[in-house]
Amino acid sequence: MSATQRAVLIRAYGGAAAAEVADIARPAAGPGQVLVRVRAAGVNGIDWKVREGYVRDAFPLQLPAVLGIEMAGAVAAVGPGASRFRAGDRVMGPLGRLGAYADFVTVDETNLVLTPPGLDDVHAAGVPVAAVAAWHSLHHAGPITAGQRILIHGAAGGLGGYAVQYARRAGAEVFATAATAHLEYVRSLGADHVIDYRTQRFEEIARDIDLVVDYVGGDVLDRSWQVLTKHGAIVGTSSPDILARTPPGRRGLWFTNKPDAALLERLAAEIAKGTLISKLSEVVGFDGIPAAIERNRTGPRIGKVVADFSR
Repeated sequence: MSATQRAVLIRAYGGAAAAEVADIARPAAGPGQVLVRVRAAGVNGIDWKVREGYVRDAFPLQLPAVLGIEMAGAVAAVGPGASRFRAGDRVMGPLGRLGAYADFVTVDETNLVLTPPGLDDVHAAGVPVAAVAAWHSLHHAGPITAGQRILIHGAAGGLGGYAVQYARRAGAEVFATAATAHLEYVRSLGADHVIDYRTQRFEEIARDIDLVVDYVGGDVLDRSWQVLTKHGAIVGTSSPDILARTPPGRRGLWFTNKPDAALLERLAAEIAKGTLISKLSEVVGFDGIPAAIERNRTGPRIGKVVADFSR
């Protein structure tokens, strides 16, 4: 077995060319960890934000750094003290850090769950971060109750698609923004009011909103305060400076995701059964990861992009 492996990494912060495919040393599982042979990995917005140094204050790195935060594969080896899995088990999960774009990766066993039999590795790789983060971000400001009016920005994306479904299940009235080509998809997920952000101003349609979940950021955050009720809140995942941009008397919350294996296990089972919709818009090969990261930055898309390491 080779002592090196493929990886997608950055040596310095920068644009599209900063992410490259290179050979690095293969790791060994430490205490409480398993070594996973990665078969597929999900592409996320955090990849290009890390690449460009956009979140360097929130997530300081030692460069070079391997990108990627979620994956699916099979356990190759078990480290000292790890007991939840054995070699050969199919697993999926977030790393809880960077490093998923590599043929082998070490992961704390507490972050992982067994991949349901009805879910292949490519589809499984796009689930761990978005499905869990959408759930926790939706509930970050407090419990969701029937009749609440919720506005979800970026509703066709990886997180947004799940958030629409969760909010609808809870009995909320769901307002959702999306690009023109993605409106019908968002409507099919259960959104009550679908807003085309290219041709419509959401603040002219969404009123008396109890909760805004902002997966977009930029000026969308600044325009969203006016649609809130007096005690409404905005949860942001794309604006690290949301607290500084929160007007006096308003409630703005910054959300960062954390692994939640118990929740992931439940949601993955629902996806495998078909009771929760998980959408892939594109599957790329390993060498296509750097370009896929850049496409994630430059344009909206439905659902998730996943890299199939066998391609």
